[in-house]
Amino acid sequence: QVQLVESGGGSVQVGGSLRLSCAASTVPVTVNCMGWFRQAPGKEREGVATIYSYTGGRSTRYHDSVRGRFTISQDNAKNKMYLQMNSLKPEDTALYYCAADDGLCRDGIYVMDFGYWGQGTQVTVSS
Repeated sequence: QVQLVESGGGSVQVGGSLRLSCAASTVPVTVNCMGWFRQAPGKEREGVATIYSYTGGRSTRYHDSVRGRFTISQDNAKNKMYLQMNSLKPEDTALYYCAADDGLCRDGIYVMDFGYWGQGTQVTVSS
């Protein structure tokens, strides 16, 4: 059974930084693609970033709105995933979810591609 637990959310001012963590317990599933999603009040859940680790490297994808500001990373054992968020904006305010799947990451970031989800951690950016 896959369990994903997010942490690291909080309140920060515009321009500030936060680092989200996702602790993953995935045995016996072999997780291949992991990602971060977010959902603001009244809006649909949207993909933020994904990461696929393979022998010799990693492949990452980012939503256009966060590219250059956010960095997704993962430890080698895939037990932890992180989202470093810099230069935060009010529009980054949302509930952030960790997600995982045994399928491969696609070029796009789609909710439908992920079968496992955490409970979310709130990020609030105030001006």
